[in-house]
Amino acid sequence: MTSSMAPPVYELSHLGALEAEAVHIFREVAATFERPVLLFSGGKDSVVMLHVAAKAFWPAPVPFAVMHVDTGHNFDEVIEFRDRTVERLGLRLVVARVQDDIDAGRVSEETGARASRNRLQTAALLRAITDNGFDAVFGGARRDEEKARAKERIFSFRDEFGQWEPRAQRPELWSLYNGRHRKGEHIRVFPLSNWTELDIWQYISEEGIDLPPLYYAHRREVVPRDGMLLARTRFLTLLPGDEPYEALVRFRTVGDATCTGCVESSATTAEAVVTEVAASRVTERGATRADDRISEAGMEDRKKEGYF
Repeated sequence: MTSSMAPPVYELSHLGALEAEAVHIFREVAATFERPVLLFSGGKDSVVMLHVAAKAFWPAPVPFAVMHVDTGHNFDEVIEFRDRTVERLGLRLVVARVQDDIDAGRVSEETGARASRNRLQTAALLRAITDNGFDAVFGGARRDEEKARAKERIFSFRDEFGQWEPRAQRPELWSLYNGRHRKGEHIRVFPLSNWTELDIWQYISEEGIDLPPLYYAHRREVVPRDGMLLARTRFLTLLPGDEPYEALVRFRTVGDATCTGCVESSATTAEAVVTEVAASRVTERGATRADDRISEAGMEDRKKEGYF
């Protein structure tokens, strides 16, 4: 007698499918490249990326180093979190310091009240890639963040100068990735390309992922400038007319302290942040990153030079 019961159907949830795709990408790179490295700043996207990488290779350790491009203008809480995470997972940390390039005369530091070291990160990044012989570099960029990033493939080819040519990208039909490159060239790899900010926060909530405290509501002195709230830190120069005040805020994205804004918020848990993000209609970079406002093509111009 044959059973009339239908076989069980195996279905992944939306987040499960995104995680599975990222796990596949990590394993593909580990199997086909000699010296990968994962960019880890302590920001939420790099934290999620590292969490997925750890799951991809568990119970073995993560089989590549992590790298932080350090502007020297960081939030103290993020650096403390970075070091604690690296120690907990037993990772090798490579730090590429912008200050080293300034001291060596390879780049010139901007001057003035609105000066930022954000753009200077490109030289430090490319130097570290060359010095360490990295041939694949994992980044946490997502396509929903910004229009230049929306154009980028998951495997993004960079030439011997670290430059990106958006009109000469390789097809990725059926999730087949082409990592071929010559000596001196490398591939930027973006496992979270198809995630959104909401996906990131829902995943953080489901997985119970620890983050720097800046991502949750806290009281901080802020300076309103150019439609954003900049944190008042030792790196921020006040302009005539600036009027700092204390507010309850959180950060949607974390970068150089001189150009990363925060938003007023009362969300103290990942679940509360999910509710806020679901109602938002402006991406985190569009709302809180001054470095993306230098021009309409600010991000694309920097990416062509070798930026993240």
